[in-house]
Amino acid sequence: MRSSNPVFSRRFGRDNGGYAGFDAGQRAGSVPQGAPYAGAHPYAQNPYAQQPANPYAQNPYAQGGPDLQTGYPQAPSVPDRMTMDDVVARTGMTLGLVVVAAAAAWLVNLPLFVGFGAMIVAAVLAIVQTFKQRPVPALILGYAAFEGLFLGVLSKAYNSIAAGAPMQAVLGTMAVFVGVLVAYRTGLIKVNRRFVGFVTAAAIGFVLLMLVNLMVGVFAGGTGLGLRSGAVGIGVGIFAVLLGAAFLALDFKQVEDGVRYGAPREESWFAAFGLTMSLVWIYVELLRLVQLLNQD
Repeated sequence: MRSSNPVFSRRFGRDNGGYAGFDAGQRAGSVPQGAPYAGAHPYAQNPYAQQPANPYAQNPYAQGGPDLQTGYPQAPSVPDRMTMDDVVARTGMTLGLVVVAAAAAWLVNLPLFVGFGAMIVAAVLAIVQTFKQRPVPALILGYAAFEGLFLGVLSKAYNSIAAGAPMQAVLGTMAVFVGVLVAYRTGLIKVNRRFVGFVTAAAIGFVLLMLVNLMVGVFAGGTGLGLRSGAVGIGVGIFAVLLGAAFLALDFKQVEDGVRYGAPREESWFAAFGLTMSLVWIYVELLRLVQLLNQD
């Protein structure tokens, strides 16, 4: 089975030496037309559609009682496990760096070409980290810094077109995050095989459609197929935000299962990485959507 999370697909996908239920997987990162940010989320199959067995479920005391001289058998030792506190701390650090870098780019008023250069660097760092067998905090934090620079430049540009759009997009991103978290925790969203299949198909279709739109725009000029403007653009933007919300639900599932089944503590860096990319996706799509709504 493969992971549905674009970050955990390689982390929980390898043999962790006793962490059963985490098989090999891989994600690809792409930047579709109309979503100029690093780390798009084409999802693979979910390894949790069929729940893996708990590697610590075996009872060391199942056979016989204690030895009269040595006592009960010693419980197997395990390395530090990932906790929810670890995920929150790393995610706060990564997102905090994104915000600080974006604020700096806004205040310094970096030109557009610098912002898009930062986007390319962030995409490269994200791809390199994705194919690493272990998390490298320097790569993840570097991705966050360059992604923040790009978002600061992009937000400044959108604010000049539609005043207040960045703040509305920030509030909207927070609302989507809280809404998906509440829906996931209350069981309104159930991440199962059918859900993962739908998100996979939707993500692949969206990426291919944006690539076609980009190619038409490059060779035919104009706005391509017109998928990012007018009423059609609003509809595409709403769909993209909903797709980002689905990514968040998959992220929450991966974090929950990683904590439950004792993933190593270092995996919390990948949890922060995946959550950050999902939130960046949602923010950029909301930024574009707010601009279109104000324009209309």
